[in-house]
Amino acid sequence: METVRLDKWLWAVRLFKTRSQATEACRKSKVRINGAPTKPSSQVRVGDRVETSLRDITRTYLVQKLTDKRVGASVLPELIVDETPEEEHARAKERRENARLQIPRGLGRPTKKNRRDLEKFFGRPQI
Repeated sequence: METVRLDKWLWAVRLFKTRSQATEACRKSKVRINGAPTKPSSQVRVGDRVETSLRDITRTYLVQKLTDKRVGASVLPELIVDETPEEEHARAKERRENARLQIPRGLGRPTKKNRRDLEKFFGRPQI
C-alpha cells in the first residue's frame, strides 16, 4: 500500500471519530498535507506531514506507516508521530482555562459547574 485516501486515514488513526467528520474537516480546510489545503480524496503517503486544526489547537503529525483499517490506540505510535510544538499545547491549555472564568452577559443563571468554579476561585461562601 503506497497511498491511502486522506479521510480514510484520518479516521483510521483516530484523529476523527467518524469518516464523515474527517471528510467535513477536509472540506472546511481544517486539514493540510505538507502545508497545502486538501480534499478528502487526497492521497497520504509515508513521510507526509498532516496538520489538523481542531478546536483551539493545530496539531502536526508525521506519517510513518499507512493503514485504511481503524486501529487501536496502542498501535498509533507505530503509525504516526506527534510533532505539535509544546507552545501550542500550552497556549491551548491557557485558552481553555480562561474560557471557564468568563461568563458572557445575558446568559442567565450560572450552571452548577459555573457556580462551583466561581466558589473555588473566590473561596467557599460563609454560611
